[in-house]
Amino acid sequence: MLIGHPHSGLVNHSAFDHQRVQVSEGIELNVATTGHGSPVVLLHGFPQTHLMWRHVAADLANDHTVIMPDLRGYGDSDKPADTGLTYAKRTMAADVVEVARALGHDTFALAGHDRGALVAFRTGLDHPRHVTHLASLDVLPTLDMWDVMRGTSAAVGFHLFLMAQPPGLAEQMIGATPDAFFGHFLDIWSQKPFPGDVRAEYLRASREAVTSIVADYRASATIDVEHDTADKNAGTQLEMPVTVLQQDWGAALGFDARSLWEAWAPDLDHRTVSCGHFMAEEAPDVVAAAIRDLLKR
Repeated sequence: MLIGHPHSGLVNHSAFDHQRVQVSEGIELNVATTGHGSPVVLLHGFPQTHLMWRHVAADLANDHTVIMPDLRGYGDSDKPADTGLTYAKRTMAADVVEVARALGHDTFALAGHDRGALVAFRTGLDHPRHVTHLASLDVLPTLDMWDVMRGTSAAVGFHLFLMAQPPGLAEQMIGATPDAFFGHFLDIWSQKPFPGDVRAEYLRASREAVTSIVADYRASATIDVEHDTADKNAGTQLEMPVTVLQQDWGAALGFDARSLWEAWAPDLDHRTVSCGHFMAEEAPDVVAAAIRDLLKR
C-alpha cells in the first residue's frame, strides 16, 4: 500500500513512492522505491535514513527498480524492543530478503553503506541465492573492524565502544543530548556540509531512535561477532561479485583493507574513493558508476 510521507518536501524525496512492508509479525519497515527494471536494494548507514541514497537512486532509477528501506530501528521503520536477536545483522538481513520478496523480487543486487553495509554483508553470506551482486561502502566486516580498532587510533571509533556497553548507560547519555551526539558524526565524517533540511531530517530520525540505534551497535559487539566468527571458522565466503568503496583510512589505522576484504570476497573489486565517509552524498556519481560497473560483472 503506497502512502504519503511527512517529509516528502526534502531534496528529490518526492520522486520516491513510500510503503509499509511487513517483514515479520508485528514489524514493518518504511520502504521507498523508484524507477523500473532489474532490482537494486540500497541500505543506509548511521546516522541516516534511506534519504542518503537520493542522488544515487535518481541515476540508477533510469534502468533499475531501486528499493530503499529504512533499516529496522531507524528512520520511519518500526523500532521493536531488543530481545538479543532483534538487531542482529542476521535478523536485519532476513528483513532485506522479505522486503524484496514482498515487492516481487526473488533475486536482487544489494548495496549498503556503513551499518547498511554490515547488513548487506550478512545478507550475502546468509542468502547467496537471492543476492546477485553486493557493494559495500566505507566499512569493514565486523570481525575485522574490532581487530583493527586498537591503541590510540581507536579513539576515532569511540562510539563503537560506548554503544557496546550493557543496556542503560549509553541510552541515557545519548538521549540527554541526541542532536549533539548524532550531529557530531554528520559534521566530522563529511567533507561537505549537509543541506539544512537533510541534516535536520537525519537528526529528527535519530533523535526518535536512540534506543534501537544503540541496540544495533550493541549487536555488533555481541551476537554479530558470534555469527561472523562461525562463518570465518567454516570458511564461508561471499559467492557473488563484490565491490568495496572505502576512504583511505586503512593507511591511517595501520591495516590493508583490501586484503581483509579478499578473505571474505574472492570476486572483489576494491576501490579507494577521495571523499568523506558519506560518499553516496558527497560523490554520488562515483558511487552510481561503481554500482553500474558491479552489475556488469
